[in-house]
Amino acid sequence: MVLSLVDGLARKALFSMDPETAHGLTIKALSSGLFPACEPAADGRLAVKLFDLTFPNPLGLAAGFDKNGEVPDAVLRLGFGFAEVGTVTPRAQTGNPRPRVFRLPADHGVINRYGFNNEGHAAMRARLEARRHRGGIVGVNVGANKDAGDRIADYVAGIEAFADLASYFTVNISSPNTPGLRDLQARDALRDLLKRSLHARDDASERVGRKVPVFLKIAPDIDDKAMEEIAEEVLAAKVDGLIVSNTTISRDHLKDSATAKEAGGLSGRPLFRKSTIALARMRKLVGPQLPIIGVGGIDSPETAWTKIAAGATLIQLYTGLVYEGPGLVRRILSHLSKQLDSNGLGHISEAVGANVDAWADVRED
Repeated sequence: MVLSLVDGLARKALFSMDPETAHGLTIKALSSGLFPACEPAADGRLAVKLFDLTFPNPLGLAAGFDKNGEVPDAVLRLGFGFAEVGTVTPRAQTGNPRPRVFRLPADHGVINRYGFNNEGHAAMRARLEARRHRGGIVGVNVGANKDAGDRIADYVAGIEAFADLASYFTVNISSPNTPGLRDLQARDALRDLLKRSLHARDDASERVGRKVPVFLKIAPDIDDKAMEEIAEEVLAAKVDGLIVSNTTISRDHLKDSATAKEAGGLSGRPLFRKSTIALARMRKLVGPQLPIIGVGGIDSPETAWTKIAAGATLIQLYTGLVYEGPGLVRRILSHLSKQLDSNGLGHISEAVGANVDAWADVRED
């Protein structure tokens, strides 16, 4: 009850500010320890073992919230099973001009066109180095500078820079806010990207003593043929996993038609249907074994469970916190445990893909 009250008051105050200012203040509050730890009761049935990692629960915070690796430990103390920092590029860049993030309260959505604003590899590396021995799963989402002459080389540089610090890597080629970035999802470009990125990871593994998993993050705005080609290249290259999906450039069925005209990627509740359909279809293409992190529109305990049943091994959220506050983490994990009880399941892995066929067959409007 107290947490709910704090959540409500904090959201009211933050919503009185422009979104980017509110986000900056949230990061400062987390770094100052102003958010109390909210760790839910441990449930071993929610622990997920992948590679050499044990996720205490399947719920993570998506990239974009902690762009510079400032507060991963504070995020983990909120009850998340893992945190993903970034997107980080080799050189610091300011991103697109402000304003560049817009709330759509009537839709429980957000549009952003940040453009990979971040402080660069060196700044993030210093922060992650300082927390090296604190434990917890912290993934690093790597990207390319807007003016890079060889964008794939930027991804390689990211893997080389953080191989000894990252729990896993996310190769982010799906942001709509860096011109031409999504072109790397095309088959020939993707093949080259995966070859060079995984080669860099393999070389680094000898140096750091472990093989850091690499996930590929894709957009929801791809047709069936493109999805099939991505699946084939991912399997052929032996990528460790997928993240489905990033934000969408579509603007279907939005109530806030004025704000909907803003350029950028749309996240939050309006993304849920599209991203979940993409998740289920990709699950069917790659089979049951490849790990997939499902992200996009999770803003309730029910949508979290639905994403897992549609084929997600792990799940992530971000925009849901904007509207629901950190108490959402505890509510989701409690709901997952109750769903295991009510469905007679012994472990969360038994729920993965339970409803994949129904979601894969949904036709978008």
